[in-house]
Amino acid sequence: MNLICLQENLKRALNITGRIIGRNLTLPILNNILLIIDNNKLKISSTNLEIGINTWVPGKIETKGGITVPSKIIGDFINNLPNKKIEIKTKNNQLILKCEKLKAVLNGLPVDDYPIIPKIKDKPIIKISSNILKDSFSQVVEMASLSESRPEISGILMKFNNKSIKLAATDSFRLGEKNIEVESKIEKENSVIIPQRTIQELIRILSEKEDGSEQEVDIILSNNQILFDLGNTQIISRLIDGQYPDYQQIIPIKTQTQVVVDKKELINNIKIASLFSGKTNDIKIIIEPTKSSLEISSKNADIGENKSQIKAEIKGGKLEVFFNYRYLLDGLNNIFSDKVEIGLNDGLKPVLIRPIGDIDYTYIIMPIRV
Repeated sequence: MNLICLQENLKRALNITGRIIGRNLTLPILNNILLIIDNNKLKISSTNLEIGINTWVPGKIETKGGITVPSKIIGDFINNLPNKKIEIKTKNNQLILKCEKLKAVLNGLPVDDYPIIPKIKDKPIIKISSNILKDSFSQVVEMASLSESRPEISGILMKFNNKSIKLAATDSFRLGEKNIEVESKIEKENSVIIPQRTIQELIRILSEKEDGSEQEVDIILSNNQILFDLGNTQIISRLIDGQYPDYQQIIPIKTQTQVVVDKKELINNIKIASLFSGKTNDIKIIIEPTKSSLEISSKNADIGENKSQIKAEIKGGKLEVFFNYRYLLDGLNNIFSDKVEIGLNDGLKPVLIRPIGDIDYTYIIMPIRV
């Protein structure tokens, strides 16, 4: 292999592929990335056996070839080079890098030793705007369960239906659901569960586009795998087996008390109350219809106590509810409207939170039993 490419292009590609690589003692080859000439470009690939990432770097190709080298050392070396042309060569399972007066020789392993990243050649199930996909996944991804005891809720549900995509994630204490309307018809209905790490990587890559421009992402399903094709970058991931729980039954159809409140003011008051919260992260909210206000308070025997009031539009009766403030903030921070509507039935049943003027996002949080 012999080629010349720009440092900034190589640096970006190594940053994209390097994040999924961890220290693997049982299979050391997974600490490496694969560099190979493909379609007259330098193709850089990485995998952790759950996720695979391919990205292509333009350059002047002299001869074909390939090698695998440790991701961390090549990434650190390239990141510290000037933004100049880099000459890349391979010889006897070594990668030779030259940039002006700087040179490095990395010991590598043959291409054949590297795990195969599946090639998915099926037709896309849908094309979707990268910005819409990024923003929508961002609204639900953190709600997935971190526990491996129930694998089906450790991922994000992605349901394709006619002209819409539904995303959902839950850890049984809170739930985020996002509905995306799409322009083109989805020919085949399908439902898949995608690992949380995959979606986090997808969001990161879409967020790191230099110009922030919008592009279309092809979504392809095949053999218990999903491919997000971003053009010069692909993310391939296994899917999680299992049946996603019927979460719709916990979303309240009607609520006895509805509260409309300024989102920013509510977030600020919750953050203040959190400073005095106990070990269970609990804060108390009292809904006062006669005063048209919410009272937010918290108490800790070792620290002290805090109480504040904010104005609110209230329909319904007085209620006292305890929440985990972290879960409450997670939902509010993923709402993009200035005001939010909170629907409640009593102090123990699921609480519904939605943006004003947007019916496509729903957040459900379970109160704390105190």
